[in-house]
Amino acid sequence: MLSVYLSGEIHTDWRDEIAQGADGMGIVFNAPVTDHGASDDCGVNILGAEDDKYWHDHKGAMVNAIRTRKGIEEADVVVVRFGDKYKQWNAAFDAGYAAALGKSLIILQPAEHDHALKEVNAAALAVARTPDQVVAILRYVVEGTLPG
Repeated sequence: MLSVYLSGEIHTDWRDEIAQGADGMGIVFNAPVTDHGASDDCGVNILGAEDDKYWHDHKGAMVNAIRTRKGIEEADVVVVRFGDKYKQWNAAFDAGYAAALGKSLIILQPAEHDHALKEVNAAALAVARTPDQVVAILRYVVEGTLPG
């Protein structure tokens, strides 16, 4: 059973596309909490309110980091998606953490991010443009077969 952690952008359905494409391959997927509101507010919801937005966000980041670290550490492969809409500093951090742990790293990004992510991409074993390409990589890893 291959364990894959799907990190990064949370505003599109790329995770579902990969999971559906990999159905039947014996892959277990894990991911951060993708409900933006829950992710932002988990710290204050669990640990108590904060008047200062910095501490509000800090509490949430710390609680989310517990899940993220566990997911990356337990994964065989880490896929990090950089989307079009937002600067995803957390995704870059996840990619660096995965690389530091020696995880097999796949970056999923549009071509216009190539220059900005050149150091991140240099640490990856593959840079994909579409969820279908990620599925094809996973199929090759698990089954040794090529698309088509």
